[in-house]
Amino acid sequence: MNRSLVGALSALLLGGATLVGAGAAPATAASPAKAPKAVDFAGTVALSNCSGSVVRTPGSADSDPALVLSNGHCLESGFPGAGEVIVDQPSSRSFTLLTASGGSAGTVRANKVAYATMTDTDISLYQLTSTYAQIQSAYGIKALTLSDSHPTQGSAINVVSGYWKKIYSCNIDGFAYRLKEGDWTWKDSVRYTSACDTIGGTSGSPVVDPASGKVVAVNNTGNEDGARCTLNNPCEVDENGAVTVRKGINYAQETYGITQCVTTGNKIDLNLAGCVLPKP
Repeated sequence: MNRSLVGALSALLLGGATLVGAGAAPATAASPAKAPKAVDFAGTVALSNCSGSVVRTPGSADSDPALVLSNGHCLESGFPGAGEVIVDQPSSRSFTLLTASGGSAGTVRANKVAYATMTDTDISLYQLTSTYAQIQSAYGIKALTLSDSHPTQGSAINVVSGYWKKIYSCNIDGFAYRLKEGDWTWKDSVRYTSACDTIGGTSGSPVVDPASGKVVAVNNTGNEDGARCTLNNPCEVDENGAVTVRKGINYAQETYGITQCVTTGNKIDLNLAGCVLPKP
C-alpha cells in the first residue's frame, strides 16, 4: 500500500508499486471500441499522502455536496482494520484541486468521511463543504463520473495520479477473484497490464476508461518484491484457494458498486437494494 511520501520515494528507488472491489463476473472485451477521449488531471486532487478525485454518480445533482474518492488506506486516521467500516466520521481534511494541466485550481475541504473501509474493497469517500455547482463556478472544474457498470477485461485505462501529476496508460489484464495483502482481502480486483507501473503516492488515483471518460476503479496496490500476501506484496487467491504471486504487477478496486449505495443528496445508504458495500 503505497500511501506516504516516504513510501513513494522508497518505491521510486526500489522500482516499487502501489496498495479494492465488489464482486461480479468479469466481463470480456467489448466491441466495437469507442473513440478514446483525452484524459487529463481536471477533477483529480492531491492529498497529503495519496491521490484522489472529485466524483459524482450518474444520479448526483449539481446542488449536492461533492464527494472525493480515494483509498481507505489513505485516511488521515490510518489504515482501517480488517472488518472495520467507517461512516459519517467528522473530518476537516483539505485537498488540492487540479486543473487539466495538473496545476493547482484551489483548495477544497471535507467536513466528514462519508464512508471508508479496507474490507472487500479499499475506498474512502469524503463529503466536501462545497457542492458540484460551487466547485465548477469557483474553479471551472467538473467532477468525474463513476461508471455504474463492471469494467471490461482488455479495455484501455488511464491511472491519473494527482499526487505525482502523472498519467499511466495500460489495459485491464483481468480480475483477481480475491486479492490478499497482510490482514486485508479484496474482492474482484482489477489487475493491470505491466505498463501501469504505479508507485507510492498513486494510491487513490481514479482509473479512467478513456472511451467513456468515466471512473471504473480506484488504484490501490501492487506487488513490489515478489513476496507472498504480505504488506506491499498482495497475492491473488482463486476460487479453489490457489495462490498466485505476480511481482511488479499492480491493482485497483472497482467502483461501480458505489453507485448502488448513494441516494438523494449524495448520501451513502448501505441499505439500498443492490448495495453490497460492507456495513459497520
